[in-house]
Amino acid sequence: MLFARYHLFFGIHEFFGVFRIVRKPFVAGNWKMNLDQAGAAELVDGLLAKGLNDSVDVAVCPAFVHAASVGSRIADSVIGLGCQDVYFEAQGAFTGEISCSMLKDIGCRYVILGHSERRHVMGETDEIINKKVKVALESGLTPIVCVGETLEERESGTTMAVIESQFKGSLEGLSPEQVGEIVIAYEPVWAIGTGKVATPEQAEEVHSDLRKLLETSYNAEISAKVRIQYGGSVKPGNAADLLSQPNIDGALVGGASLKADDFAAIVTAAQS
Repeated sequence: MLFARYHLFFGIHEFFGVFRIVRKPFVAGNWKMNLDQAGAAELVDGLLAKGLNDSVDVAVCPAFVHAASVGSRIADSVIGLGCQDVYFEAQGAFTGEISCSMLKDIGCRYVILGHSERRHVMGETDEIINKKVKVALESGLTPIVCVGETLEERESGTTMAVIESQFKGSLEGLSPEQVGEIVIAYEPVWAIGTGKVATPEQAEEVHSDLRKLLETSYNAEISAKVRIQYGGSVKPGNAADLLSQPNIDGALVGGASLKADDFAAIVTAAQS
């Protein structure tokens, strides 16, 4: 009966009599604070011309000011709209902030939360991120919850202690059912925008540990269901090796998502 429940989530494949649970890959592009209106439109049109299919979930996350126009261009495509952050209040006197209902109103499906730049540059705490995760789930948005260590933390041997703290703090108070609706992105801070990248073995080790953490914190079904993306200088040249790892279910792509050819190549790598 366990396999029957998993089948509802993502399907069971049989190879030589051995069952393997297969999670649908998910590749999301985080455009960060880049592009103008014309550039965003050109990038989207370039992606649409690639003829991407639905064997991989794909999303683009433009800056807020371009989200509505980008959303309208991809509305009838396989590309989903994501945004880069959201506030945890529904409405009110919160100058400069964006609510979940505003994102939903323009067709947004995904929201990146706890990105290292929000944590380390904007000073967001696990408590703030946790509030955002809860309201996103309540609003029907899919949170992409980011965790990751700095170079100093990796070199000091505290990678998993840091990630476990971020994981538990960001997901505090969520039910197993709620956790089953999120996406986790492991993004080593030292590999974001630096040109450095974790080796497939380094990335897989952390993804495997995150999978175990999901099981011990919740249950085996949630552990098997939740998709864990890798983020950190993912490019066409390294995507296939990273995405071939058993616990890496996709990518949260930064700089390479700003070029239609590069982003489409990463999606193609995920398809294989």
